[in-house]
Amino acid sequence: MRRAVALLAAVLLLAISGACGGNGAEPGAPRGVALVLDFVPNAAHAGIYAAQRRGYYREAGIEATIRAPGESTDAPKLLAAGRAEFAILDIHDLGIARERGLEVVGTMPIVQRPLAAILAPRDGPVRSPRDLEGRTVGVTGLPSDEAVVDSEIEADGGDPERVERVTIGFDAVSSLAAGRVAAATGFWNAEGTALRSRGIPVRIFALDRYGAPPYPELVLAASATTIARDPGLVEAMVAATGRGYELAFRRPARALDDLLAANPGLDRADQAAQLHALRPVLRPAPFDRGVLAEWAAWDLDHGLLQRPLDVDAAFPLRP
Repeated sequence: MRRAVALLAAVLLLAISGACGGNGAEPGAPRGVALVLDFVPNAAHAGIYAAQRRGYYREAGIEATIRAPGESTDAPKLLAAGRAEFAILDIHDLGIARERGLEVVGTMPIVQRPLAAILAPRDGPVRSPRDLEGRTVGVTGLPSDEAVVDSEIEADGGDPERVERVTIGFDAVSSLAAGRVAAATGFWNAEGTALRSRGIPVRIFALDRYGAPPYPELVLAASATTIARDPGLVEAMVAATGRGYELAFRRPARALDDLLAANPGLDRADQAAQLHALRPVLRPAPFDRGVLAEWAAWDLDHGLLQRPLDVDAAFPLRP
């Protein structure tokens, strides 16, 4: 296992340094692997589709099949069962999966900052999170939304108990547009962009500005078994995926083309706007061990985790 960790660390540093040349693939047919996404394909996955379409995976000796999950809990289970080699996981889902005994491991960050936020119309009364005292905030009903609301209002000096929470599902855009709530939880890259595209000026209170550490929202994950049995495969996947995200950062229009070529049903204007918003947090960078420890403590403090997480086991790469 020490050898696998050392190899992964070396290749991650290579990938993030922008070393996009060279071909580490062994002679012979590419190794087929399944990569399960965290959600339906969208701009956050542009680097993955760039790596696939431009041959980065193939050059690394990999034939990647990209799959969307049936539900958010699918990917950790598929990894643990050996039915997929890799997955993109929300970092909270990775922590919860490990707490439930699934030995899934983060191998590299994909989105470098939290995407969660509280959104409020710019012309409304909510100018900071504490202004929600005595007002309604729309939430999806997921526990992570409660953590977002509590964290932001506490960090802004307010009292979360004085905020009325209304479950609106994933209907933040229309709920805010219709004025049914004073604010709503959502993703600044998705709902925030959608509101602006509809001509609705919005205030965005990003989670890592109000109480949460700047943790990576999405990570590329594998099972501990895959890392132990085939560290070379994991090395290659990390390096090729890093190349794809370096392209998404440096040449977003090309990565957008790659995303849409694989998913022609997506709206180009919507995905272009999302990719523009995401671009600063897509450039590959190593895990920050201190930030991961702060994130684990934040999740524990807000009830997303029930016991302390072994960060070294969950993210066995040196920063």
